[in-house]
Amino acid sequence: MGLKLLHTADWHLGHAMAGFDREHEHRRFLEWLLEQLATVDALLVAGDVFDTANPSIKAERLWFWFLATARARHPDLDIVVIAGNHDSADRMDAPNPMLEALGVAVVGSHEPTRTLQPLTRADGTVGAWVLAIPYLRISDLPRVEGDTVRDGVGTLYEKALDRARRKRTDDQALIAMGHLLATGAATSPDSERKVLGGDAGAVSPTLFPPDVAYTALGHLHLAQEVGRPDVRYSGSPIPLSMAERHYTHEVRLVELDGAELLSSTALMVPRAVDLVRIPDEGHAALAEVIPRLEALPDAGLAPSDDPYLEVRIRLEGPQPRLRERIERALSGKAVRLLRVVTDKVGDQKALDDPQALEDLEPGDVFRRLWARHYEGEPPSEIQAVFDELLHDVTAAR
Repeated sequence: MGLKLLHTADWHLGHAMAGFDREHEHRRFLEWLLEQLATVDALLVAGDVFDTANPSIKAERLWFWFLATARARHPDLDIVVIAGNHDSADRMDAPNPMLEALGVAVVGSHEPTRTLQPLTRADGTVGAWVLAIPYLRISDLPRVEGDTVRDGVGTLYEKALDRARRKRTDDQALIAMGHLLATGAATSPDSERKVLGGDAGAVSPTLFPPDVAYTALGHLHLAQEVGRPDVRYSGSPIPLSMAERHYTHEVRLVELDGAELLSSTALMVPRAVDLVRIPDEGHAALAEVIPRLEALPDAGLAPSDDPYLEVRIRLEGPQPRLRERIERALSGKAVRLLRVVTDKVGDQKALDDPQALEDLEPGDVFRRLWARHYEGEPPSEIQAVFDELLHDVTAAR
């Protein structure tokens, strides 16, 4: 008899963007996930359940609602969760006496006695053993020859694998979990923190030997395989920064036949709220952007589903009341403005070459600053205002 499981990670419950709470999107994902659990034997969550080590009450309530609902709907489901670098290991472990009574295994801190968890088939027999290794801190690593972070992580996993091999039978699969950076994987800007030594602590996919049927990784937000099809990041279920707006989001459906991996396929997560950037790449002049904002759809009856918007403006000169003009163009539109990002067209060169600043007249500094941000000479009306201010300041000395 086979075994089916779902692999997901990097939920980041409690996440906010520019002050906008993402609870609506997370709840929609979790409701969708609960439906997918009807056809599987186990759920693996590979870290970063929360966005911060001290999550809000709302985020914790959502987490416990999900666990309670999953157990009520699917009483035979195995649930194994590891902590990620955004999670507090102690906070994740604190409710374990209650969660273990519900059949939920949450491994916050690294304890060898808890990092090997069984997964049961529909007939109640053990079908796989999971190495539930949470995010590792330097204090978790054994001292080894070479004494690098990578060597310590490798030794820890080798010891855990040895324990698992002694436990398993020939018809039981080995599954590894980890919240770490693997070499060769594609990272995302803006929302992924460096983990355990950064690139120096990145581990090779060869850390997971061929007798490990599937490796369920967390930390990177882009769903991807690393080195080979059985070593995977599931990615985050919602985009966590504007840089992730074009990602597809998934959970992995993994099917095992005895000790072997039968298949690993993507279940695509529906996106509840879109992320929009105008323009999509680079920056554009305000005169080009305003008509595009005014052409956006009008607001409807479900503002919680309205897309998040980032506007990127190329400034060729000062734009008084820039945000006010953008907000006026967006009045009544079905979007939520995250931020306005500006880019100036000057060369951005430092002002202290080739002359020292103290050798320059104030008017020279002003003109250099203008050229640095906007190119060319300041318009006559701007120059006149500066000259008037300079006169007033000088006269007041």
